[in-house]
Amino acid sequence: MNDHSAKSGILFAIAAYGMWGFAPMYFKLIKQVPAIEILMHRMIWSLLILLVLIIAVGQVHKVQAALRNPKVLKILLISGLLLAGNWLLFIWAINSDHLLDASLGYYINPLLNVLLGYLFLGERLRRMQQVAVLIALVGVSYLVVSYGQLPWIALVLAGSFGIYGLLRKQVAVDSLPGLLIETSMMTPFAIAYWIWFAGPTSNFMLNETSHNLILICAGVVTTAPLLCFTAAAKRLMYSTLGFFQYIGPSIMFLLAVFVYQEGLQIDRLITFGFVWTALIIFSYDSYRQYRNKRKLLKQSLQTPTAN
Repeated sequence: MNDHSAKSGILFAIAAYGMWGFAPMYFKLIKQVPAIEILMHRMIWSLLILLVLIIAVGQVHKVQAALRNPKVLKILLISGLLLAGNWLLFIWAINSDHLLDASLGYYINPLLNVLLGYLFLGERLRRMQQVAVLIALVGVSYLVVSYGQLPWIALVLAGSFGIYGLLRKQVAVDSLPGLLIETSMMTPFAIAYWIWFAGPTSNFMLNETSHNLILICAGVVTTAPLLCFTAAAKRLMYSTLGFFQYIGPSIMFLLAVFVYQEGLQIDRLITFGFVWTALIIFSYDSYRQYRNKRKLLKQSLQTPTAN
């Protein structure tokens, strides 16, 4: 991997997580549209964009291969339902002034992924990873005790996306073909909802052209960061890519507090403090592991081989 490729990978990663972080501004723009209708548009217009992209990048054969595998289709159906549920809750949380909860959920997600890998994939937790997960659990537990209820929005968002990622690791399907199949499985329900249940805010015959164009942009909001993420993943080591994943929830946190004026009570701030501490430990451990691997790789390349 050359320096130019790595630099472009970093730019793509920043773009991907930046777009995910600023996505709430788009959903706030169409706050008058019910969350389930925004989800409906997100599915329909994403499917059309993904179809064009799949043809453009020559991955039709990968879609066909996945469609011929019943096991893959079953997993993608379940993961598609999880993704749709995650999207719906995320949209509802933003437009119901719970962006802080959404931010907390995506801060927790990387730590939950480590725990899921330990529980279901047999991956071992290093000592510092164990400490990080424990600190995050203490933070969530503190909020439960002090606030009197579970931060269910954050936990459901983190859990649904964590399990989604776990399922996608079980199928040998690239991100674009997989997302296309998942979306296509959900789209018939979205079209049926549009025909029989959608309200006037989704009536393209009655709405202004500008409003309709904003709704169509739901597909761009979905696919653009994914394309950047895929481009970054091709150019960077996955461990390196992980260091950029906190850009999204950090932007959401700043938007929630300084733009949308969501109340940041001391209990929530203490919980965020625990989670941020856990993520610092987690990131340091990941960086140390990454540095050790690079050092070992460099030593192995410099070691002369016997003839």
